[in-house]
Amino acid sequence: MSTPPPQHVRAAFGAKNAEPVLIEHGPVWRCDDVALRPAASPAEASWVAQTLGDLDVPDLRIAQPIRSSDGRYVVGGWVGFRFIDGRAEPRYDEVVAASMRLHKATADLPKPRFMNLRTDVFALADRAAWNEEQAPLDPDLGGKLFDKFAPSREKIQARPQVVHGDLFGNVLFAGDAAPGIIDFSAFHRPAEWAAAVVVVDAMAWGGADDGIAQRWSHLPDWPQSLLHALLFRLAVHALHPKSTTRSMRGLERAAHRIADFL
Repeated sequence: MSTPPPQHVRAAFGAKNAEPVLIEHGPVWRCDDVALRPAASPAEASWVAQTLGDLDVPDLRIAQPIRSSDGRYVVGGWVGFRFIDGRAEPRYDEVVAASMRLHKATADLPKPRFMNLRTDVFALADRAAWNEEQAPLDPDLGGKLFDKFAPSREKIQARPQVVHGDLFGNVLFAGDAAPGIIDFSAFHRPAEWAAAVVVVDAMAWGGADDGIAQRWSHLPDWPQSLLHALLFRLAVHALHPKSTTRSMRGLERAAHRIADFL
């Protein structure tokens, strides 16, 4: 989003006179010590803000939500958080470790109602990956590979819980400071699956070494977690309007590596 938050939104979150600056892991606008992000779903944004406000996870910095001057979490389609310093770095094993710490803290959260109502690309891809719903997957942008790997799916024993399903690129590092967590993308799947999504993304687009999948193979249901994570990313790619054959090559590389675990 290239349009900055309007002044009345900035004022509502206590940043009326701040000059908005688009930061690199956007679409987030920094307004002094406030970060403002568009909220596609007010119900989901409010739930995320309220949930993150109650979380205190050792060795993690979590962007704390800000209520507006009248007590709301969402104003004019925007949600506010305290800005946390840092940038995404290729420290992927640390991202996986942060994922496991975060999801230990979210293990007992109830499944939010909005999840059953979501119809966005990521929700459709998630349900397709877990064989809960069919989706119209573009064969050339992931559908063929999805169909190749889908028959290998088996039941995962680990219980589903609330997880951040898009941590790749959303964990910020600032020197020796604890990793910072931003932009909580809520899913209701096992914690090991969320870790596996990080691994798939890192292998596909982050230049991660082949050993990253092996280093986390001690996690329960790891081969199937990797498979379901791969199917999820393939389905997202096959459904997303901005997908390209170039980005597909990364998923093909990841799929080739993950095949060794199945």
